[in-house]
Amino acid sequence: MLSRCLLLLSVLVLVPALAPAEPAAGGRLGAIAPAMQKFVESDDLAGAVTVVGRKDGTVHHEAVGYRDLAAKDPMKKDTLFRIASMTKPITAIGIMILADEGKLSPDDDVAKHLPEFTGQMLVADRGKDSLSLTKPTRPVKLRDLLTHTAGLANYPRGVDDVYARRNRTLAETTLAAALQPLQFEPGTKWSYSNPGIDTLGRVIEVASGESYEAFVKNRVFDPLGMTDTAFYPTPEQLKRLAVTYGKDRDGHLVAAPNSLIGLPPHPKHPIPAGGLVSSGADLAKLYRMMLHTGELDGKRVLSEKAVAEMTRTQTGDIKTGFVDGMSFGFGWAVVKEPKGVTAVLSPGTYGHGGAFGTQGWIDPKQDLFVILLIQRTGLQNGDASPMRQTLQEFAVAALGK
Repeated sequence: MLSRCLLLLSVLVLVPALAPAEPAAGGRLGAIAPAMQKFVESDDLAGAVTVVGRKDGTVHHEAVGYRDLAAKDPMKKDTLFRIASMTKPITAIGIMILADEGKLSPDDDVAKHLPEFTGQMLVADRGKDSLSLTKPTRPVKLRDLLTHTAGLANYPRGVDDVYARRNRTLAETTLAAALQPLQFEPGTKWSYSNPGIDTLGRVIEVASGESYEAFVKNRVFDPLGMTDTAFYPTPEQLKRLAVTYGKDRDGHLVAAPNSLIGLPPHPKHPIPAGGLVSSGADLAKLYRMMLHTGELDGKRVLSEKAVAEMTRTQTGDIKTGFVDGMSFGFGWAVVKEPKGVTAVLSPGTYGHGGAFGTQGWIDPKQDLFVILLIQRTGLQNGDASPMRQTLQEFAVAALGK
């Protein structure tokens, strides 16, 4: 009898740590799935996975709609998504791991690690049939690549689409980027740059002595238990991948080409700027690590100093981002002045979106993260989507401080 009482007492002691959010918050979190279902019913989404949590755990994880409309296959919590540019902060994490180890510094010239950037020129004047070049006032630094302020040109023809890039190594695409003249003085403007983030992937290879994809797997995904996050999904993972949809002329959802995976059959390029597939549960681990200032479950990925540097404004008063009030840290977009879609978030909230409408945002002041996983092309602005705003508003109403 005494042993049964002690067992009951131990269970009661543990209940507060395991319990869901308090009733009022739980009710508001329970409204998220029906709200997302309305976007399915209006033919704006095939389906969605949403995750809300704090640094010590996930408090909401739901799936609505369909993974595949044609097959009538329901969306599930473990469905995988192409997270596209949500890959960029992970590449930046790789750079900062190497900074923690003293193998590089954000203030290094890119040419220190990639000599092909030595002597890179700047466009001085662009005429109808002519181009004049000049020497920039300073070389491009790693911090410029991390903040999209390097002035790199877009990839040249032959490397400018995903299909062509998949057939080339990071070393080859980085060389193509280095041979293009800069479009503006480094550090003076913001221009979203896929070549810049891909170049950081190549820096990781040179500084670490490992392939980019092996480095982030060994140093980020494996320590955090992110088993469903990959650049090259397995056949089993591909079966769980959500179909991407656009809209036809009549406003109906139609399947869009699966352009980031499996083309060619043996791709050489992992696309550090946007090549990852992941899940809600995996991303929750990454964001909890960030809220824990660099570690999770006793495994440290980043130093507290690196997390602080990554998540503070590094771009001063330069206008950045795809919605008002934003700035940039190292790899992360940072809310400088909450307004519009970010109005319910705190200053200093950081995160990133992806080309197919995915979103992930971390609000340290409210101890809160939100993840929206959808696969939609053609959204007017994924960073300002009504799906993102709806999820954030319910999450903050439930858990905000």
